[in-house]
Amino acid sequence: MGDLDLSFFDWALVQNFLLKGLVFSVELTIVAMIGGIFFGTLLALMRLSSHKWLQVPAALYVNTMRSVPLVMVILWFFLLIPFLTGKPLGAEWSAVITFTAFEAAYYSEIMRAGIQSVARGQVYAGFALGLDYSQTMRLIVLPQAFRNMLPVLLTQTIILFQDTSLVYAIGAYDLLRGFTNAGRNFNRPVESFLLATLVYFVICFSLSMLVKRLQKKIAIVR
Repeated sequence: MGDLDLSFFDWALVQNFLLKGLVFSVELTIVAMIGGIFFGTLLALMRLSSHKWLQVPAALYVNTMRSVPLVMVILWFFLLIPFLTGKPLGAEWSAVITFTAFEAAYYSEIMRAGIQSVARGQVYAGFALGLDYSQTMRLIVLPQAFRNMLPVLLTQTIILFQDTSLVYAIGAYDLLRGFTNAGRNFNRPVESFLLATLVYFVICFSLSMLVKRLQKKIAIVR
């Protein structure tokens, strides 16, 4: 194979390959995080409900999603939706919808643990102030749950960013595909994958260090 050669990189050209993929990976991460937390919170509230008709479907959804590999969900959605509707949805939209639906299951378990970590006395205090259940959850319990679970939520988001590379399977132009195309264009696939590994490592490691610092600050506040 010979020595690795990174001199082939013309940064002006490489940026044309990589920035597009990086932007999509970041956008997908942010959208899936926001949507996942929103729907995950709803699923968590459903699972904590005293009504079986809310508990059962939420539990079934969460357990099903958590038992199936993400890449399989991506492929199923990408291939089945056009078969059922008769028209393609597109790789990017398929990725956004799939990631949001999939991550909601994981965020729901984090939020459920966060809600359960809030002392029941907080709920009773809200009722004593004349708040109903929804107001108590929205104004008292959920803000505390978000604070308690923020480091874990952010850690799951880092994992989500790493998982965005799986959209390569359906042809979406993410960061990994940008590196792949650059390596193919310059006929340096080994160097491009090594550089991709380094970039993913730097991004995820840096974010992990920020999460650790945030976790320490939250611990001091407590």
